[in-house]
Amino acid sequence: MPARTDRYTYLLILAACGFVTSFGAHIVATNLPPYAKAIGAGAFVIGLLIAVYDFAELFAKPVAGFIADRSGMKLTLLVGLGIFILGSLVFLVISPRLLLLVRFVQGLGAAALSTVSITLVAKYFETGRGKAFGIYNAIKGAGYVIAPALGGFLISGFGFAMIFIVSAGVGVVAFLLSLLLPRDEEKSDGMEDDDDDITLRQFFLIFKEPRLLPTYAVIVVNMFMVGILFGFLPVYLHGIGYTPVQSGTAVSAATLSYLLVQPLAGYLADRISISVTVIVGLSLAAGAIILTTFTTGALLLVVIIAAGIGVGTVWTNCDALVGALADKDQLGASMGAAQSFKEFGDMVGPLLVGLITQFYGVRIGFVSGGLVALVCLFFVVKSGALTTAASADG
Repeated sequence: MPARTDRYTYLLILAACGFVTSFGAHIVATNLPPYAKAIGAGAFVIGLLIAVYDFAELFAKPVAGFIADRSGMKLTLLVGLGIFILGSLVFLVISPRLLLLVRFVQGLGAAALSTVSITLVAKYFETGRGKAFGIYNAIKGAGYVIAPALGGFLISGFGFAMIFIVSAGVGVVAFLLSLLLPRDEEKSDGMEDDDDDITLRQFFLIFKEPRLLPTYAVIVVNMFMVGILFGFLPVYLHGIGYTPVQSGTAVSAATLSYLLVQPLAGYLADRISISVTVIVGLSLAAGAIILTTFTTGALLLVVIIAAGIGVGTVWTNCDALVGALADKDQLGASMGAAQSFKEFGDMVGPLLVGLITQFYGVRIGFVSGGLVALVCLFFVVKSGALTTAASADG
């Protein structure tokens, strides 16, 4: 494990890599309407262009973790950054109508660098892991905040292609910084074919590892609530007469609370217990989501800030949970699987809530999401899985 000062230098480098993934995803996704108008595409194409990035990450993240466990973390990270940079620059030399291919390649690169960067945080911080994940996720999350506004500015001043030049530039900076990371520890040679088969089998077993399944369930349910909070809160606010400025202010308050709580939540996880912070965070988020559509005005603002604090706490400390429970020689694949479950929840949650909202209204959608989270929490606590995680981390 690196020295303390080195660890935090490496943490900032890894967080910069995480920033690349969120920045690259949202600088394009939130600025697609001008592109769609230019090529004569509709809302379905916009949705497809957003989804393909997540789709690539969904399947590539666990594979990237598996490759990193076998071939080396640093090499896989650098290759992932290289793929992301190449995918960004390709847009400059191909037809704009092939943006779907560009987004898929970007997603593949992002999957590798995201999985490896978060795995290395777990590896470098066997102690103080919660605080480290909090810092990592807060810096990574800044990409979600900065990218939309910067992308709009770049498109209005320099054209749509400029956002890919800037994305590639951010990737290059992260690539150069990542060269400063320490080399991977040498592995013994002479691995037999049977060992390869066992390793591959273990990779698939990670997705149903009994120690990790409860944490995976919490991750998926938390992502459901993230989708409700940031995807359907504007729907509710519009329905009760909020102006776009009022709605944007409310969503920004939820976003800031979600981001800013993560370092504190990680610190508390180290000082108290990972399991306690996850239980409290999920309970807070579920209760706030249920209450959201029963409130307005100042009380509504308090409730959505509480929801942001809850989902942010669970988001960052679930990473620490997986890091505590996973076998060290399967850490990359385990973290990749966890990130894949995040993507799954991020994709499926809004679809299910949207379907419920379509037929029964936004209030039922919010209440259903909160109740699902509470039911999940009941069974996870009853299973004792979080207690096991706390013991493993302690």
